[in-house]
Amino acid sequence: MSRSKVLYIDDDAGISRLIQKTLEARGFEVVTAPTGTEGLELLTSTRFDIVALDHHMPGHTGLEILRSIRALSNAPPVVYVTGSEDSHIAVTALKSGAVDYVWKDVQGHFRELLAKAILTALDQEKLRREKEAADNEVRLARDRAELLLKEVNHRVANSLAIVAGLVGLQRNSIRDPSARDLLARVQGRIIAIASVHRRLYTSPDVRSVDVCDYLVGLVEDLKAAMTDEGRSHPIRLDCVKVLLPTDKAVSLGIITTELVTNAYKYAYPEGREGEIRIILTAEGGRGLLAVEDDGVGLEAQASTGGTGLGSKVIASMALNLGGELKFAKVARGTRATLSFPL
Repeated sequence: MSRSKVLYIDDDAGISRLIQKTLEARGFEVVTAPTGTEGLELLTSTRFDIVALDHHMPGHTGLEILRSIRALSNAPPVVYVTGSEDSHIAVTALKSGAVDYVWKDVQGHFRELLAKAILTALDQEKLRREKEAADNEVRLARDRAELLLKEVNHRVANSLAIVAGLVGLQRNSIRDPSARDLLARVQGRIIAIASVHRRLYTSPDVRSVDVCDYLVGLVEDLKAAMTDEGRSHPIRLDCVKVLLPTDKAVSLGIITTELVTNAYKYAYPEGREGEIRIILTAEGGRGLLAVEDDGVGLEAQASTGGTGLGSKVIASMALNLGGELKFAKVARGTRATLSFPL
């Protein structure tokens, strides 16, 4: 096992020899330097485990040398040695980066105290390096996990996009309007989930989703899917930045998909023109999603019938969000609002 290497900087040659003898008896390898300049030159050319530095030096104070040492890359810990009883010097040394200080008494007892201070400082430095290495391992493991998760999200998004495309092909091959409608809804739900995963593998934080950014992509996907179905209505999106956990974002996306699909299907029958509006706001720790149309209104939509599965899906997703969904008839059309905690 190699010995710890100590650099002792002191202009007093006699004390330097005594320090060297004391520390070598403790198993250290000791190199001495009579000036701060020589000490700094040694530090730039040789690796030392620790430095003991005297306060009174020719040309520079120990404090000036200390600051120069701390400015070095991979600077070793420094124990400050002073013969002054002025506590201000010791405090300044500690604030300047010294790990400890030893008072140099005339009887020479400080030599043993210095040896103990060096041992303690080396133990602390070892613990610091071990912690730094452990923290680095944790960071690397976290980065690897995040990279893996992004790759998983990328693969899931691609796979779901393929599934959505296959559902679309199947829908286009069927003539039964009811079956086509059911497959269109299934396709929309798959698109809503795939869009979340697509946002996750491009996001710097895989723990949450910017819902506004997510809705921008989802709206484009829904418009493309509905255009393929032969329906074409402009969708106007107005949203603020809202961050939600992944599962909550999926629920919000599916609710939006169901409400927009309902508006496409029921609000504008027989080729009637009109737009669909999606508004997302946040205030007082709650988010508010609104989907509006200028169509035939609630009563007319209710008369068209349906399986009720979409309503059950919306209710289930709203429950996952801890939200409350309300429908209201407005001057023109229908307004659905979902209030949920952030």
